[in-house]
Amino acid sequence: MGKMAAAVGSVVTLAAEPGEDAFRKLFRFYRQSRPDSSDLGAVIDFSAAREARGTGPDARKVIRSQLSVSSVSDHDAHRAGLQPVSKWQAYGLQGYPGFIFIPNPFLPGYQWHWVKQCLKLYSQKPNVCNLDKHMTKEETQDLWEQSKEFLRLKEVNKRRPRSLLEKLRWVTLGYHYNWDSKKYSADHYTPFPSDLAFLSEQVAAACGFQGFRAEAGILNYYRLDSTLGIHVDRSELDHSKPLLSFSFGQSAIFLLGGLKRDEAPTAMFMHSGDIMVMSGFSRLLNHAVPRVLPSSQGEGLPCCLETPLPAVLPRDSVVEPCSEEDWQVCTSYLKTARVNMTVRQVLAIDQDFPSEPTEEKKRDITTEGFCHLDDENSQVKRAKLNPDS
Repeated sequence: MGKMAAAVGSVVTLAAEPGEDAFRKLFRFYRQSRPDSSDLGAVIDFSAAREARGTGPDARKVIRSQLSVSSVSDHDAHRAGLQPVSKWQAYGLQGYPGFIFIPNPFLPGYQWHWVKQCLKLYSQKPNVCNLDKHMTKEETQDLWEQSKEFLRLKEVNKRRPRSLLEKLRWVTLGYHYNWDSKKYSADHYTPFPSDLAFLSEQVAAACGFQGFRAEAGILNYYRLDSTLGIHVDRSELDHSKPLLSFSFGQSAIFLLGGLKRDEAPTAMFMHSGDIMVMSGFSRLLNHAVPRVLPSSQGEGLPCCLETPLPAVLPRDSVVEPCSEEDWQVCTSYLKTARVNMTVRQVLAIDQDFPSEPTEEKKRDITTEGFCHLDDENSQVKRAKLNPDS
């Protein structure tokens, strides 16, 4: 991956299409970019920040962010699988107040738990996923059990059909986001996972947001040909609380823009274990993922995922053991994929949802939600999957 040097010439010379705004222009450029080429020279790599700040215009935006070290005990950090906050590196960007980037603060091996939860537990009912639109609840009851043997045989039979897990594009947790109405409601709720809530609370507190409540989650499952369209997360009713983002698996390019799409975005790498926090001014900025990057070693895992989860965990850890068999399935999946968890607080303290018309309350989100991730092999029209394309 490129360091933080910013060679912007190739971006500047990209010809704009008629009516194309500055954000869409760079989105298109990075979607078509070639890995390990000068195409990625302008992409900020926060994991390289300690070695080199770079000299390009975007690299010079990088500043250090202060964390609230005393807000999270070392013990609570360990319970969530995190290093002590005093050991985290945190960065921001000039011009983007409230944006915090934390390069992989997880303890060695502990990402295994969160990957396994995304694939094995969080994908289960009663949580909602994109497959519900075309399949019955019985058919999507346990995607892990239906997919694990397919994934174990992936290396043997590369021509086999995709498993259900490989067809998964999104899962919603807690207050379930309605992709059609772009709203949350009290009627569409299932208990939020306690382990992910605890992880989120520690990260939020370390960033100065004590009392953060994890109420809704959207998990995105990316294949190498997937993109996430340009959008703003504005559906939560309380924008004073941050949006937390956790990445696992293959690296991706993230674009962070302005309040309007005619502002050119800043590009940055997201590697496995990286955490992003969007708060304050940055909470309502346009952002997108135009590219998931294949491993430079072919179908391989990032180095940080090669260390196994320790056999002995803290007695009160929210992290659970991961068997070799389970990790074999996760490994097969992640060799050509990326998983991202975003966690939000929907309501302010003592706030309620506004009343909705009776007919809207009756609608079933499990049959009307559609995936906002786009990939080249989707049979659903690209325009509907990614309205920003």
